[in-house]
Amino acid sequence: MLTVIIPKLPMRNKAITRDYYLNKLGFQQSGSADFDGYLMVQKDGIQMHFFEFKELDPKENYGQVYIRTDSIEALYQWALDKKIEIHPAGHLQTKPWGQKEFSLLDPDHNLLTFGQEVE
Repeated sequence: MLTVIIPKLPMRNKAITRDYYLNKLGFQQSGSADFDGYLMVQKDGIQMHFFEFKELDPKENYGQVYIRTDSIEALYQWALDKKIEIHPAGHLQTKPWGQKEFSLLDPDHNLLTFGQEVE
């Protein structure tokens, strides 16, 4: 029955969030309408939504999303080549639970973790 999940994360400033996801991470804006205080982006087979929360304190934001990939090493190298800041504790590594992962923090400190199962 369930077919897809779309995370909804907080953002303080739509223009800054749009710039980060579109111009740094290579997402595209999704949907045909540009809603005030709401942003929808997509890349490959995933979509993410953001709602405006101007009073958000980034240091108290616990928004997180886990994104699976089938080419973790290439994605990590792409991020390094584009000089995208990697989370200080999130450099590419193999985790005890059998995933190879790395993480980024967006401008509002939403944690984006990318992972691939180790074969």
